[in-house]
Amino acid sequence: MKDLKNGQSRRTFITKTAAIATGVVLGGPKLFGAPSIITSYNKPNSKFKGVQLGCITYSFRDMADQSAEATLQYVLDSGISAIELMGGPAESFAGIPSNPVDMRKMRTLNRLKKSGDEISEDQLKEIADLNAQFESYTKQITDWRANAPFEKFEKFKKMYADKGVSIYAFKPNAFGKDSSDIDINYGFKAAKALGASHVTLELPGDDAHTLKLGSMAAKHNMLVGYHGHTQQTPTWWDTALKQSPANMMNIDIGHYVAAGNTDALNIIKSKNKRISSMHIKDRKNLINGQENQVFGEGDTPIVEIMQLMRDNKYSFPGTIELEYKIPEGSTSVKEVARCVAYCKKALEA
Repeated sequence: MKDLKNGQSRRTFITKTAAIATGVVLGGPKLFGAPSIITSYNKPNSKFKGVQLGCITYSFRDMADQSAEATLQYVLDSGISAIELMGGPAESFAGIPSNPVDMRKMRTLNRLKKSGDEISEDQLKEIADLNAQFESYTKQITDWRANAPFEKFEKFKKMYADKGVSIYAFKPNAFGKDSSDIDINYGFKAAKALGASHVTLELPGDDAHTLKLGSMAAKHNMLVGYHGHTQQTPTWWDTALKQSPANMMNIDIGHYVAAGNTDALNIIKSKNKRISSMHIKDRKNLINGQENQVFGEGDTPIVEIMQLMRDNKYSFPGTIELEYKIPEGSTSVKEVARCVAYCKKALEA
């Protein structure tokens, strides 16, 4: 990068992108009021120098309204034109039964039980009741998915496409080791209806399951991108990749660096053809404490990665995942726009 080679610090680099980010938010496209006759009016474009930047809608998890319409507005106001979509907005739009279980309480109590700490009889009864409720709800979801209205997912795709947003990946809770074939087939069909090329999930650490998912994905002409956290190593995906050409990597380059790996550029170079999409975040490395940082303040070589993608014309999208603490007075929408501005500046340098 020319500016960086001339001595510009990473901190200066990110400071200059702040003004760009502000412009993205303040001048971002609005969902309503645009002339419908002008189909390209005020649509976002987050593809720069051939590199498609997107975000995972998990980035907006702090926002009170998680509806399809509200999520679309967050994406538009961030200046994003392509996304990895979490299951919630699309499935609620399609009419999935709502979850009656207090999931936070259930997880907290289950962790307490597993910890070996003292637990009361009342708490044990509550755990049993919550788990029974969740098991019943899981069966209800599978029944709904068996006859899911896929035309609703097609309608969702159109609503987003009409505003200039495409969906390249879908991440519903449908592909776990305990998921039925009904759930898994539903997940691939819904992803296809949304226009996605692949689904994403955490690599399950179960060779039989990745073999099964790869086989089922191929039948649907879909791909599976396996996501990782600090378990990622240069060989972590190898078994799944060998099992099926439909098994791919959803590498998270921030987590990869935080895990202590020092070959971030090399793994992208060597395995770019098996990367369906890549999560982008900035984290400190293992020695420096691993914390999530504002883009440009961590140890992840985001600038160099962006330019590697640009110069080698890699076709997989880069997915911004907002996980650092949102500064006081800001919002997740403004911070995603800030991340886009940082990556855009790197690509255009």
